[in-house]
Amino acid sequence: MINSSAAARDTAPKQHFLVLDGLRGIAALAVVIFHFMEWVFSDPAKNFIGHGFLAVDFFFCLSGFVIGYAYDDRIKQIGVLEFFKARLIRLHPLVLLGSVLGLLAFLFDPFGGHPENYSSAKIALTFLCSLLMIPYPVIEDRGFNLFSFNAPAWSLFWEYIANVVYAFVLINLRRHFLLLLTLIAALAVYYVAYRSGNLLGGWSGPTFWDGAARIAYSFCAGLLIYRSNWIIKNSLGFIGLTALLVPAFLFPSSSWNWLTEPFVVLCYFPLLVSLGAGTNVSSGLQKLCEYSGQISYPLYMTHYAVLWMFGNYYLSHKPAGLELGLIISIAVGMLVGFAYLVMVMYDKPLRNALRKRWLRPS
Repeated sequence: MINSSAAARDTAPKQHFLVLDGLRGIAALAVVIFHFMEWVFSDPAKNFIGHGFLAVDFFFCLSGFVIGYAYDDRIKQIGVLEFFKARLIRLHPLVLLGSVLGLLAFLFDPFGGHPENYSSAKIALTFLCSLLMIPYPVIEDRGFNLFSFNAPAWSLFWEYIANVVYAFVLINLRRHFLLLLTLIAALAVYYVAYRSGNLLGGWSGPTFWDGAARIAYSFCAGLLIYRSNWIIKNSLGFIGLTALLVPAFLFPSSSWNWLTEPFVVLCYFPLLVSLGAGTNVSSGLQKLCEYSGQISYPLYMTHYAVLWMFGNYYLSHKPAGLELGLIISIAVGMLVGFAYLVMVMYDKPLRNALRKRWLRPS
């Protein structure tokens, strides 16, 4: 006989962590601004948001927590295949769109670029690999990114790997073994930071395995937070947590990056996830958090085509001062607006259609 209270828990909708959604949007915006400022300041020490790239590690930690929360108690009921289909439907439509936008920017950049230096076969193969999430770092004009037509997809590649490992290994791992794995991954993160002097790698062919260390620790840490119920009840809310998150992207670069960056990734971000899961958002900020969370992934996956065009414009025209500030501010605002349109007109409708067609009713 099924216990009625247990049945009620099983059928009740799960809590939605709105503050974590809001923080995801803040982190995505930090990545976009960081990518703009990379072109302006080749020296990270001069970049006011020189640690914006650490937002990716925050994403990874959030992902581990959310995947555990969403699937730990039901993946065996729905099956691994259904889990993979659900994840593909959630992630891959924007992988495809980001690849198309990146290809168009490569071929038709009005401010520069050299597509004529590459054969049609190489461009076509690079594009196909981008669509299929197969790393192929061969385009010099794109910095030998793992995914030349949409650089941020490198983190999605590792997200896919983490989902596979979760479904076949981590789902069955006892908590003390998960803790051990997390500690081993923490050592790998420190090794990467010590060897390279920072944690900026993972996006290119030469730094490929740095990405493995970054996802291994942060994803496992997020999953461990959920399974251990390390949720810290607090009243910080979205504004308070934002005030704690943003400095992680703004603190200055130094010769101590190999110590400070791992500290942020290994200790500070998991703490923020624990705090974010343990606080509530005020009624006046609920819509903002929802919007912030909803556009975070479209913004992350569609902004980089514009970045290459901005970079070529910046190198050829050298805007500075107020002009440069206006260009970047307007571009960021337009990218946020474009991300919203992508979400409303492409991502959500496509995902809804695919869910109806491919997924079993739950």
